[in-house]
Amino acid sequence: MLSCKQASQLLSQSLDSKLSRSELVALRLHLMLCSMCRRFGRQVTGIQSALRRFRRQVEQDETVTLSTEARQRIARALESQRI
Repeated sequence: MLSCKQASQLLSQSLDSKLSRSELVALRLHLMLCSMCRRFGRQVTGIQSALRRFRRQVEQDETVTLSTEARQRIARALESQRI
């Protein structure tokens, strides 16, 4: 049985990549039994959805611009965070 810490890590990981079959089964079992982790999963999913909506709005807003330097700095920061 997964701990809540392990379940929350898998929930977060599932946003970026596909979980293995065993991870998915273990996570689903834990979520069936743990209301707090189900709530965390809904919150994480909600945040991800809000960020997607915000990104679409920003991409469509022609008044929002970044300098080339700012874009490069953000790209480097994101790249350094990848595992």
